Amino acid sequence: MGRVKRQPDDGGMKRLVLALLLLALPAWADDGYRTGDYRAPVPLELEGAVTLDTDEARDLLAGGGVVVIDVLPAPRRAADGAWLVPKPRLSLPGAVWLANAGYGDLPPAMEAWFAGQLNRLSGGDTARPLLFFCIIDCWMSWNAARRALSLGHRRVYWYPDGSDGWAFAGLPLERVDPRGP
Repeated sequence: MGRVKRQPDDGGMKRLVLALLLLALPAWADDGYRTGDYRAPVPLELEGAVTLDTDEARDLLAGGGVVVIDVLPAPRRAADGAWLVPKPRLSLPGAVWLANAGYGDLPPAMEAWFAGQLNRLSGGDTARPLLFFCIIDCWMSWNAARRALSLGHRRVYWYPDGSDGWAFAGLPLERVDPRGP
């Protein structure tokens, strides 16, 4: 029996390349929040927020009146909900650590908790400055700042270099404990 000659599939390689490209794209929720690959380069700005470098963040904190919000994720033990933080979190001075508030797809209870925390921390004043950060190349702070804007907060600051940038500049860090629902 003779060999069957296969015809070249001109579209096969194109489909493979397209599939690989689609897999490489970041995950986005329908409402525009980043939902995967949270440790990746972040954009230069967030529409509606003021993006700060380290010197600008330091000056904002020095001026007082700003609520400083760390959104670095932290796992919890399923059995009892205890935080599983292997080493102390060193954060910007005066920061409140709203752990896991920067995920793109927040369950309704977490979203309500986050909104309540912002209301409490700002004293119900949507014009009170809020500074969001995490660590370098972390989309959690971008998501959290964007969510604060969607909740009506008008003075939202985003510090994409986060505690890493702060430490690299030799600025003081303080230990914080995670908060969550």
